[in-house]
Amino acid sequence: MTVVTPEGTPSMSFTADKLLLFGATGDLSQRMLLPSLCALHADALVPEKLNIIGTARSELDDDGFRNFAADALNKFLPDYRKSAIPGFLQRLTYQALDANQTAQFADLAAKVGPRQDGLAIFLSTAPSLFEPTIAGLQASGLADETSRIGLEKPLGTDLDTSRHINDAVASAFPEDRIFRIDHYLGKETVQNLMALRFANILFEPIWNAHYIEHVQITVAETVGLEGRVGFYDGAGALRDMVQNHMLQLLALVAMEPPSRFDPAAIRGEKTKVLRSLRTVAAGDTVTGQYRAGAIDGASVPGYADELGKPSATETFVAIKAHIDNWRWKGVPFYLRTGKRLPKRTTEIVVQFRPVPHSMFAQRGAIAQPNRLVIGIQPEENITFTTNAKVPGLDRGGLRLREVPLDISMEDAFAGPTKRIAYERLLLDLIEGDQTLFVRRDEVEAQWAWIDGVRKVWTDNGITPNPYGAGSWGPTAAIALAAKDGVAWHE
Repeated sequence: MTVVTPEGTPSMSFTADKLLLFGATGDLSQRMLLPSLCALHADALVPEKLNIIGTARSELDDDGFRNFAADALNKFLPDYRKSAIPGFLQRLTYQALDANQTAQFADLAAKVGPRQDGLAIFLSTAPSLFEPTIAGLQASGLADETSRIGLEKPLGTDLDTSRHINDAVASAFPEDRIFRIDHYLGKETVQNLMALRFANILFEPIWNAHYIEHVQITVAETVGLEGRVGFYDGAGALRDMVQNHMLQLLALVAMEPPSRFDPAAIRGEKTKVLRSLRTVAAGDTVTGQYRAGAIDGASVPGYADELGKPSATETFVAIKAHIDNWRWKGVPFYLRTGKRLPKRTTEIVVQFRPVPHSMFAQRGAIAQPNRLVIGIQPEENITFTTNAKVPGLDRGGLRLREVPLDISMEDAFAGPTKRIAYERLLLDLIEGDQTLFVRRDEVEAQWAWIDGVRKVWTDNGITPNPYGAGSWGPTAAIALAAKDGVAWHE
């Protein structure tokens, strides 16, 4: 059923009773989608009548797909949920499909069958298959007003290709039925950014350039190519990580308070931030590519060795970004991401300014600026450093020490079940909540800025600097922050 929101835009309010999974035999499906759906089934969070239809090029029948799914679930599902596998498998059916063969979509539509409530489609495919897939969905009647579609990245390689893909999807689905997925938005700590800022009077009044000196966002990986050779060498760190995950984190940190907790208000404020990003200067960006080194004491090959040929693709990016608006004028946002770094971590560091006058200085005590560290993975936690007096009689002078106020999400919420990102996103796709999905103008604002960065690289002959696997990237990345008197948080 279509309803109209207070903003006057249509919204699809149905809860789907059919879920169509493209790429159902792929790695993402095995590791994330099938385990997430089984977990939702185990907790009775999806409708009892929900049927899940898998499709891919693999020639399987229903039983073959169920056997495939059972193997994946036994491998990737936590032990305490495995008792739910037999019941979950009964929801599954399968239809083989070559997306380039439009006629085959009729068989897919027959497999989906009649829809009592509606159809949710999860599309994970190569960019070259978007157009034929959308055409096939249209031709077979699977893209009617009772359907919505979720799009897994990559959605293009630059602004032009992104627009081309979005135009193709928009020819069959209106914006209120398009769910662009960035799985970082499904992570609990990412969602907690909004709660931290907008549900606590402590932070929002000082969340601006007057009190904040700089912000750091780091997404570090220890892995190399890990079977993504074909995709990654054509993308690189800038398009693989910065364009989506890191810019979404930046937008959530920097956006103005939304008027309401709804998709239109939240995504509108994020888009304003993305459109306010200043074009990067040549001296504000560093790229790198890892060479052979060691991770956790084990030798690992260099990127070119893994690839099997020389390449100019960057596996590391550091950028000093600026948001040109009143709230953030003059506050640098340092972004850093790379492969084969010393540890796997995703975190946001908000560095506050020093107190304007310290009465303790005359007693020899130094008050350190406060710092807020938001850990997203592998641990989900929030740490706020404060200054406290060291106990004692102070005969040798008063001493202050930084004391962390730690909030471990796992400890603070020991009761509720911890959900992985795709559980939340798949459930929202089934139920039709777009809050944690990305709007078209957001995507295009992200690509416009990324294209600007790549143009700076091309115009200035910026190529990847080598760095040893197991290090924190090229030394130039350290200098990028150090020239402003900033040290990366490690």
